[in-house]
Amino acid sequence: MGSVVDNERSGFVIARGWGWVKGLVVKMGKKVVEGAKKAKTLGQDDPRRITHSLKAGLAVTLVSLLYYLKPIYGGFGASTMWAILTVIVVFEFSVGATLGRGLNRGLATLTAGGLGIGAHYLADLPGRTGQPILLGLFVFILAAVVSFIRFFPRMKARYDYGLLIFILTFCLVSVTGYQDEEVLDLAHKRLTTILIGSATAVFVSIGICPVWAGDDLHKLVVGNVEKLGNFLEGFAEEYFKVSEDGEAKDNQKFFQGYRSILTSKGNEDSLTNFARWEPRHGRFRFRHPWKHYQKIGSLTRQCAYHIEALRCYPSVNIQAPEGIQRQIQEACRIMSTESGKALKDLASAIKTMTKPSLVNPHIVNSKTVAKALRFLIKTSSSEDFVLFEVMPTAMVAVQLMEVITCVEKIAESVHELASLARFKDANGQEQKPQDASMEGPHHIISINGSSRVLPSIEEDGTFLHGTNTDIIKGSKSKTNVRQMRQFLSF
Repeated sequence: MGSVVDNERSGFVIARGWGWVKGLVVKMGKKVVEGAKKAKTLGQDDPRRITHSLKAGLAVTLVSLLYYLKPIYGGFGASTMWAILTVIVVFEFSVGATLGRGLNRGLATLTAGGLGIGAHYLADLPGRTGQPILLGLFVFILAAVVSFIRFFPRMKARYDYGLLIFILTFCLVSVTGYQDEEVLDLAHKRLTTILIGSATAVFVSIGICPVWAGDDLHKLVVGNVEKLGNFLEGFAEEYFKVSEDGEAKDNQKFFQGYRSILTSKGNEDSLTNFARWEPRHGRFRFRHPWKHYQKIGSLTRQCAYHIEALRCYPSVNIQAPEGIQRQIQEACRIMSTESGKALKDLASAIKTMTKPSLVNPHIVNSKTVAKALRFLIKTSSSEDFVLFEVMPTAMVAVQLMEVITCVEKIAESVHELASLARFKDANGQEQKPQDASMEGPHHIISINGSSRVLPSIEEDGTFLHGTNTDIIKGSKSKTNVRQMRQFLSF
């Protein structure tokens, strides 16, 4: 009887253990399949990642051959490992990043090695007793000064890695030299192997399917400007769209179309830094004005932030005279559409590297409608309650006027970029440097057939200023109405 019970228990334990092992295998299999799917998606999103991985493996393999070539290994010895370490830390995704890290490492090693040798021989002058004291003093001063230099924004952005290698190399050469009398030979071996590693990484990065940071920056800025233009073209119809029962439709999904622009600053900054290290390639000359792409990107984000502010003004049913409401919405539609067309033309000009020629009329049209709209609200709102009732829609118009100002600034920056980079005209001739101003003929556009259009307005260069959020808060007070009229005044 006891043996039967023991057999049942052992069978239960075995079955339970087998179930646990089986569940673990199934769970691990699911994780492997999930990881394979993620890897496939990652490679499909950007096939250059697969190429980069293969290039990294090739670069490390090439420099590892130094270990198997006896003439080379016999000359460098254990210092050959520095070539392998250099390839691992220098090889990056883009050519600009690889060149930047390679040059930083090479120059830092060269200068720090020279200073380390000098510090070693200076510390050796007082004799063996004072040598460690002077070496410690030299290391302290140099490490403190270079660490402070790293706080400068420009040095941090471009030379931070080189400064770290500078401190490391100086300490290795000077301190190691205290115990090794052949300090000059040590510095020579490390510098040579590091240069071999850097040259290998740069050669593989440029010679095999190069990835140019300048191309990525160019495409990123063009994509953001074009994305914002597409959004503005369809903004008014989506924003003021109402359902069949007269309720405003949820347009939050539509507002997601431009959100990626708001988080693109870090990518733009890094690509700009890498692109400045790259040599001439493709359509981009040596010393191409990459910094100007940062300026255009910053203005594009500023424009996107004004659109983001529109989320504070939901498109609700407004109890206001239908004629005025319809005319304000029509003006918003024209302003957003014309601004969107201008941005798309600018994106096309940057993409093809040609002089923008169709932008000015769109900007002039949107500015004219904006001024006509201010004149319309000013002359139509004879009583305070009418002005207050159209205030939410008028605030949308206020933000769109700010967008127009941003679009005008973007156009000016693109004209400056075209002049600096020598964009070609439509006929294929290079553009000569000129004043990138936004002068053009003025057009009068009627809003929804209304005759209430200002025939002549003085050009002051600005539209609306200040924070608009506080205007729509509170009760129907005359103070809010006076503030609104102040925004809409000339």
